Amino acid sequence: MQRTYTVLIEKGPTSYGAYIPDIPGCFAAADTEEEVKQLIVEAGMTHLQMLIEAGEPVPEPLLASREEFQVA
Repeated sequence: MQRTYTVLIEKGPTSYGAYIPDIPGCFAAADTEEEVKQLIVEAGMTHLQMLIEAGEPVPEPLLASREEFQVA
């Protein structure tokens, strides 16, 4: 079964951070946005594989919808 998880990326003063809200404890940080995107995918896949190997339940993605808004 294929699952799609939401990744949130934040820009800090000197680096980027990313996390997957549906996978508690799964996060990454890097100097560039491109690097943090790569690292969070690797972290998510590793985290899920560890859960599977430990016989733990794999969390379901919970995102119901995604909204953005702009401020003028």
